[in-house]
Amino acid sequence: MTAIEGTFLVTNADDGSATLRNVADSQVLTLSDNPGVEAGEVVEGTVEPEPPMEVTYTVTEVAERRTIPVETVDLAPTTQTTEIAAEQAPGELTTVERAGEGEVHVLTVPEDETAEAATDVVEDEATLSRAARLGVDRVEVRTAAGVVSVRYLPD
Repeated sequence: MTAIEGTFLVTNADDGSATLRNVADSQVLTLSDNPGVEAGEVVEGTVEPEPPMEVTYTVTEVAERRTIPVETVDLAPTTQTTEIAAEQAPGELTTVERAGEGEVHVLTVPEDETAEAATDVVEDEATLSRAARLGVDRVEVRTAAGVVSVRYLPD
């Protein structure tokens, strides 16, 4: 095996080790020690397998470490979002590229499940992984009755 350069989401971390997931291909890598990272952090860098068995990895270079906030904001979805949602069936998801950088995901849900769906999005590791893959700086979740808007935004 050779070194893997990329963007990784720290999925677990304790004093002795850490687990990373490559956001490009979802490969899970276990580190033989913890270089000071915390669960939920995004690390851009290089990892290499440790000999002789090459089943654990070590971080050999860190180009950047950051956290990406994912939070529900007290703003209504945009007009564009509500128009998209009006054309969707419940449970449908539409992805729209933002002008510039990022994406907007429009999810329709039963009205009485809107808050629960928004909480699920905020707590879902996949949301953070997608944000890291897109290279954005924050994720904003907006809601209206039956609509959850997930905005992947630059700073």
